[in-house]
Amino acid sequence: MANATDIAPNSSSGREKIFTAITKASGWLDALGFSWLVPILRMIAGDSPRDQMRELRSVLLIPLLGILAFLMAWAVLAPKVQTSLGAVPGPVQVWEQAQNLWGDHVREREKASAFYARQDTRNEKLRAEGKEPKFRDYTGKQTYLDQIITSLFTVGLGFVIATAIAVPLGIASGLSRNFNGAINPLIQIFKPVSPLAWLPIVTMIVSATYATPYEWMPKSLLISAVTVTLCSMWPTLINTALGVASVDKDLMNVGRVLQLPTHKTITQVVLPSSLPLIFTGLRLSLGVGWMVLIAAEMLAQNPGLGKFVWDEFQNGSSQSLAKIMVAVLTIGIIGFMLDRLMFALQRAFTFSANR
Repeated sequence: MANATDIAPNSSSGREKIFTAITKASGWLDALGFSWLVPILRMIAGDSPRDQMRELRSVLLIPLLGILAFLMAWAVLAPKVQTSLGAVPGPVQVWEQAQNLWGDHVREREKASAFYARQDTRNEKLRAEGKEPKFRDYTGKQTYLDQIITSLFTVGLGFVIATAIAVPLGIASGLSRNFNGAINPLIQIFKPVSPLAWLPIVTMIVSATYATPYEWMPKSLLISAVTVTLCSMWPTLINTALGVASVDKDLMNVGRVLQLPTHKTITQVVLPSSLPLIFTGLRLSLGVGWMVLIAAEMLAQNPGLGKFVWDEFQNGSSQSLAKIMVAVLTIGIIGFMLDRLMFALQRAFTFSANR
């Protein structure tokens, strides 16, 4: 039979492994916005409740109190502000409209399911009669969730194009002083240009060159994506150039001594050293792109969140203002989630973030 002295070391070793695992996970939880889970896990593992409660108060309780104070101020002040559509809706009214939008989505999906069920039944009869079945797509209205997905696809497309352009240009700019001197004036000129100024130019160019759009890529979506590209590429370009120019000269000299080809110098020396700044640029670009997207969708009439806001503004019903505020909160929450996602990727692919 094992005595207490045999069990205690194993128990202590087990606790140390648990705390080590929690410490390793804390970086990822912080990157994803769940840093408040760390003190809870530590308390469960047997750490000092007093110390962890102090930490929990800092990372969870105080932010929750700030949100609660905001909601209370919103609920008190909103009814006092009268607009052409009535009083500004408070949190309760906005929550009700969020539930209504979800209900509309569920009902629309039920209609689509019923449509395809009828189509399958009809096609079974046609097959039984030896006739060719007929297939059609459901053409119901887009729901709020559909519009969110459209916006995410649009900003993703614009962001990918921006990255594909900005990273190579940034690498070239960081490696070559002459190239940097040639491109820097263009960056300074085009970087502050508003999406509202780009949009007419992009609309005309896309309309002229994209005469027969694909079904999955309508003109309005491409116009919005290109506008996002033109406005969001600059942070990535600038940070990539800065990261490449900041690579340790000794590393570059080692590459020259080893006579590494240019592509190997870039992939094995330049990129690993400059990834932290590149990811910083990517995070900034994605944030800028998400902000630009809403204005672009409003004017291009791309069926995303921007068009939803514009349509509700034009609608002018008593519920429109509450729906617009639902969209505002949705845009903010998605923007936060996108930033956390990029931060998590930065931690995964860069050494400096994991030290």
